[in-house]
Amino acid sequence: MRCNCFSRCPISWRQVRRWQGDRWHVGRWLVRRWFVLIGCTLALPALAEDDKHFSAVIERAQQLAAEAYHPPEESLPKVLRELDYDTYRQIRFNPAHAYWQDESPFSLQLFHSGFLFPTPITLNVIENDTVTPLPFSAEDFSYDGNAAKLKEHDLTGSGHAGFRLHYPLNSEEYDDEFAVFLGASYFRIVGRNQAYGLSTRGLAIDTASTTGEEFPAFREFWMYKPDADAEHIELLALMDSPSISGAYRFIIQPGENTQVEVEAALFARNDIAKLGVAPLTSMFTYGEASRKRPDDFRPQVHDSDGLLMQTGSGEWIWRPLTNPEHLRISTFMDSAPQGFGLMQRERDFNRYLDIEAQYHRRPSQWVMPLDDWGPGRVELVEIPTPDETHDNIVAYWVADDTLEAGESRRLHYLTHTLNTQPEAHSLGRAIRTRHGRASVPGQADSTLQGQRQFIVDFQGGALDDIAADQPVELVINAQQGEVLLPQVTPLPNKGWRASFRLPDSHQPSDVRLRLTLNEEPISETWNYVWYPNDQ
Repeated sequence: MRCNCFSRCPISWRQVRRWQGDRWHVGRWLVRRWFVLIGCTLALPALAEDDKHFSAVIERAQQLAAEAYHPPEESLPKVLRELDYDTYRQIRFNPAHAYWQDESPFSLQLFHSGFLFPTPITLNVIENDTVTPLPFSAEDFSYDGNAAKLKEHDLTGSGHAGFRLHYPLNSEEYDDEFAVFLGASYFRIVGRNQAYGLSTRGLAIDTASTTGEEFPAFREFWMYKPDADAEHIELLALMDSPSISGAYRFIIQPGENTQVEVEAALFARNDIAKLGVAPLTSMFTYGEASRKRPDDFRPQVHDSDGLLMQTGSGEWIWRPLTNPEHLRISTFMDSAPQGFGLMQRERDFNRYLDIEAQYHRRPSQWVMPLDDWGPGRVELVEIPTPDETHDNIVAYWVADDTLEAGESRRLHYLTHTLNTQPEAHSLGRAIRTRHGRASVPGQADSTLQGQRQFIVDFQGGALDDIAADQPVELVINAQQGEVLLPQVTPLPNKGWRASFRLPDSHQPSDVRLRLTLNEEPISETWNYVWYPNDQ
């Protein structure tokens, strides 16, 4: 990357390259934004021009899209296809066989095919500019319990279902798993002291549509062998499905907040009605605002509790998640978004009381475009779920410009885990959403029957420096119906409470509110849709 106006630039790309550690890729994005703000024009290298291997994967993806789709051959032995859950779990990779562990801080472990993973993927290693296939070997695995009988069969050619990457993330004495690629185009990442929660996908096609969702899959990977002082690892992947093929490059850097820079070249085989970019998949069973909850000692059960987004205009919007009675799709129209993510704001063990699931350690994950995504929408899908065994939350970006057969598209974005909020979010944040009947105990006031009382508590950010005697105002509106008794009051331990009521109605109410001081926003925008018929 170079700047075409060196005489006016206060910072050089060479200086930026000295920004090491966890903030390297974020720094790269900030410099891009800085150049734009000061009026510089950037001459960025075209995707894959600097990598012949990535160029070769792009060429393969383009060739695939020009041909009819051919699903992968079902070559897996019958004994592996018929494995049940418990038996499959008894097949374990032997850590002593981890690849690269004596040559790099990174190491590689593999997943066995079978059970829910009947289609093996192809793995390759790039070392010294040479591509070498990584063959399946039963010697890499231990077959315990009921899985021991598999050793009686010829497993040659069984292949791998996926892989996981390890790195001394939390201490120098142990190589922690920090990334896993397993199933379709799914992958998960964790940062320091985090536990796996939500998942990421390469693409989402026609999610929650009447025609049914299509799940593209990574069919082949190329992994650059990391050297002895590597701080990141680079992967290439070939994706294919009935409607699309694509080439991906992932640059993964583990750390306090593990981050992945994603570049992709997509080629449409068929018209695609809805292309979900940078999809995040999570679970929300019940939380503090849920009316319906199981008979469970745990106060909350979720991997994520809200959708956060920063619009192209800079507005921060927070939408608490729900477990609805019926499937719901919410759209947030925007142009050139600055970011979005599924967040786990509640990070106190006492809010979950689950020693095993460790929901307080589940990471939030943020998606940040590294180029202009143009007009479109962030889409949030909430699917009913009876329990925590099902992922029921999906969020992704959909461009207004649809992708039709024969067309191509380039993607470039950063996604990373975090425990708090994106660094750019300096406004007050909604830390609590509660609601209940508005009637006063012991008083039979018919005017309050059926009304719903809401409270939204804000703390942190800009609110920390605002005294309780300041003229903070509440800006609130509802797309349908009216809002009753809106007011804002200071909290005893810093922060402010917004409260309001909704009248008795059978119609949903879409409410937006935020706090202002001297007509300037001092909090994010809280957005919630109340469905009175949900019990």
